Amino acid sequence: MKKYLSLLLLLFVTLTYGQQWTKQYDFVDDYAYGLAKVSKANKFGFVNTKGELIVPLIYDEVMTFREGIAVVRLENKWGYIDSTGKVVEELKYDDAGCFRDSLAVVRKGALYGYLNHNFSLAIPYQFEGARGFSEGLAPVANSKGLWGYINYKGNIVLGYQFNFADFYIDGKARVMRDGKMMLIDKNGKVVKESED
Repeated sequence: MKKYLSLLLLLFVTLTYGQQWTKQYDFVDDYAYGLAKVSKANKFGFVNTKGELIVPLIYDEVMTFREGIAVVRLENKWGYIDSTGKVVEELKYDDAGCFRDSLAVVRKGALYGYLNHNFSLAIPYQFEGARGFSEGLAPVANSKGLWGYINYKGNIVLGYQFNFADFYIDGKARVMRDGKMMLIDKNGKVVKESED
């Protein structure tokens, strides 16, 4: 019985006092790659598991680390930092997404393309809309607002036919066509219609 009381007391002390540093922030996110996104007075940075500020609270917006890199925004430009806070790709993009499947979607001007981990353009700027890769495919949109899917080479593998297209999860993606939501497989075959 004493053992259980000791464990409960330890848990209570840890929960009550162990994370006191969190109270100095307006928001604390979950950890990814040993760092958590934090904010105070509408500025964002990252702390380590001890609550030590690793990336100063200087950014207007940040995204959680993925594949060891985080997307950050300062004023109206996006770029990338590593887990030490070092800017590894200058803040020069009009929009940017996290790395997913080793590629990150970015926008310059009106068009989207994809960067690789060397921050070279792996897929040229050519899409009116784009989302990140998942399971080898990424949703992209044309000038008519229709969505399709591309592969890692930037080739269209499912033509522009959807009003909305989401990431693939477990081989299926949620899409909308003619006002109806459905799940499709990687060949574009409908595996489940919405139940409206």
